[in-house]
Amino acid sequence: MNTHATMNRLRAAGVIAVVRARHAEEALRVSDALIAGGIIGIEITFTTPGAEDAIRRARAMHGDRIVVGAGTVTSAEHIRRAADAGAEYLVSPGSPPSLVTAMADSGLLTMTGCLTPTEAMVALEAGAHVIKLFPSSLGGIPYLRALRGPFPDLPIVPTGGITPENAREWIAAGALAVGAGSDLTPASAIASEHWDEITRRARAFVQALA
Repeated sequence: MNTHATMNRLRAAGVIAVVRARHAEEALRVSDALIAGGIIGIEITFTTPGAEDAIRRARAMHGDRIVVGAGTVTSAEHIRRAADAGAEYLVSPGSPPSLVTAMADSGLLTMTGCLTPTEAMVALEAGAHVIKLFPSSLGGIPYLRALRGPFPDLPIVPTGGITPENAREWIAAGALAVGAGSDLTPASAIASEHWDEITRRARAFVQALA
């Protein structure tokens, strides 16, 4: 699948759930709970031991029902492991040019973290397809609207501080999709295996964007 098609699937998903877990099996349980609540954009981060195993197994179990990527990509080794596992996109918290270029050279959709216009321009020059506005809570929705002036067509995914209460406003301000972590998959719910709570939160996000 080409990067344009993957971007369209992320746009249709609306929400990209950032999954951080203590091991691959836990990441799969979180992903299953999210999917049960209607969220199909799944980003399994490399802070999860065995992340590539979770990505591979999620693809095997859910196929094209979901769009699954690798998050917290910070090295060439991460890129290789994610691609081998079948990740459809790569996400990094930052945008070192050499890393961005290596990510883009994998042929996978590349989303890299930026906060300022200069960082976004450097990332785009290095090959990024999507800018992850992170942490988006610092500037808020007015900042995204301001970025739309010089970058009217730039695909942006704000991440950090996204809730069901503000998700629709972020999309209305021009976001391609929104990235959600702790408000969607709180560590306390994961630790206590309250999968129903994660499903409930997923439904709240989906309903907010309906």
